[in-house]
Amino acid sequence: PCGGPTLDIGCGPGRLTAALGARGVPAMGIDVSGVAVLSTRARGAAALRRDVFDHVPAAGRWRHVLLADGNIGIGADPVRLLRRAGELLGPGGTVLVELIRPGFGVRHEEIRLRVGDQITPAFAWTWVGADAIGILAEAAGLGVLALASRAGRWVATLTAAAGGP
Repeated sequence: PCGGPTLDIGCGPGRLTAALGARGVPAMGIDVSGVAVLSTRARGAAALRRDVFDHVPAAGRWRHVLLADGNIGIGADPVRLLRRAGELLGPGGTVLVELIRPGFGVRHEEIRLRVGDQITPAFAWTWVGADAIGILAEAAGLGVLALASRAGRWVATLTAAAGGP
């Protein structure tokens, strides 16, 4: 559904950023991982090594912000992350959030990632079910425009609520 400048937060290897670019949609990925940024660039897509809570180019002008592959868990504080995503949007923009199936709620965990033969130190992460996005979005000043399941993946489309970011 992205038809304008799109920011892919936590872009990982850049598959979505690159796919958007291949469709002619201006897109940029950001990730704290240098390996992820290099992988995204290797796909021919734009990417910066950046923490979403630091300076992000074109803040307040993005048409769409993506939080795919469970990236609502970044920072282990979904309300803070959604509020930040709302700050990055331009007028009328949307935040697209991939979620866990309904009935999951909100779960906080310590997780580790395997990168090749290496395992990262534990870090805090939050998983969000489709049933919980409404209350989290509202707390962040966003509203839910749509909630749909596509190929078994749940996606919410959020926008700035009246008086929100």
